Amino acid sequence: MDATRVDWSMGSQAARLADWDAALAIGRRVAGPGIRVPPAERARMREDFAELVSFAEEKITDFTGLDAGGFRSRAWVMGRGEWIRANLGGLQRMLEPLAGRILAKQSGHGTFRRKALGAQAGGLLGYVSRRVLGQYDAFLPPDDEGLLYFVGPNVAEVEQRFSLPSRDFRLWIAVHEVTHRVQFGAAPWLRGHIRAQVDRYLGTISLESMDFGQQLRRAIEEARAGADLRGMGGLFLLLNEEQREIVRHVQGVMSLLEGHASYVMNEVAKDHVQDLARMRKALSERRRHAGSVERSFQRAIGFDKKIEQYDAGERFVREVVSDSGMEGFNRAWLAPEGLPTVEEIAEPSRWIARVAGS
Repeated sequence: MDATRVDWSMGSQAARLADWDAALAIGRRVAGPGIRVPPAERARMREDFAELVSFAEEKITDFTGLDAGGFRSRAWVMGRGEWIRANLGGLQRMLEPLAGRILAKQSGHGTFRRKALGAQAGGLLGYVSRRVLGQYDAFLPPDDEGLLYFVGPNVAEVEQRFSLPSRDFRLWIAVHEVTHRVQFGAAPWLRGHIRAQVDRYLGTISLESMDFGQQLRRAIEEARAGADLRGMGGLFLLLNEEQREIVRHVQGVMSLLEGHASYVMNEVAKDHVQDLARMRKALSERRRHAGSVERSFQRAIGFDKKIEQYDAGERFVREVVSDSGMEGFNRAWLAPEGLPTVEEIAEPSRWIARVAGS
């Protein structure tokens, strides 16, 4: 038997769901290498992030009163292709519960389906890899806990394009990603809670064409009746009631996580980063300068919603901390019951009355 053809997936259903090698190849083609970063500058960037991530963790703990626990945070400065590979692995782990159900209904090897799914996943991650600066992956295997990704070519491109001071900019984005790591470390239940929501959502997906047809007809009827989407997007109409409940809950959680990271990022930076206003303006301009086709694609994949989560979540955190102090806000990390709803993100006083004031 050809050793190169041995299946090392250890029985993973998701490994057989798509052609992940094709996904990686397509993702890399879509991504491109980014700007050229000389070897000496790559080495300097690795040294900077290694030092700054450790520094950021100390400052975040002092400012928030939260402790990440476990391993110290560690930086991995990578290229776009490495980022795509890492996130394809995460996607496989996420899809495992659904993959078995899909494969059970398929006949034959489904080569075309596998390549089509791989192309879609690769194309999407290839595009995202051109935009992302840093990432904390909350669902890495235990041995990799504490790893933070920084996409070197993208960081260098922003620094050069907007003439930003490298060390200050790197500290600023490091604080954001380390804050995510601290959130999950301070709330050990949070990782399992989010994973349970994802698994629950995947479990609600019907593979029957009749069920999809019914959802499509209902979506058309709701659209004609002027359904209130509350910023959820047109695809929200295609979800059933249970799926909508899950999506609303997860949107509230993500607004909390992103808003808190943005709040901490900007508050900690005040004492350690020069010209913070120019950095914020640079990232805002970077988002605005996408072409019309690219902006349409961003809306389709939810990029615009992520920015809204940053803004709405940061307003929520700022108002709660102003009213109840950091200790009152930190009640959000005690248990799932303390997580804000979408409605509470929009009206922080409701969360304060329910949680911080209790």
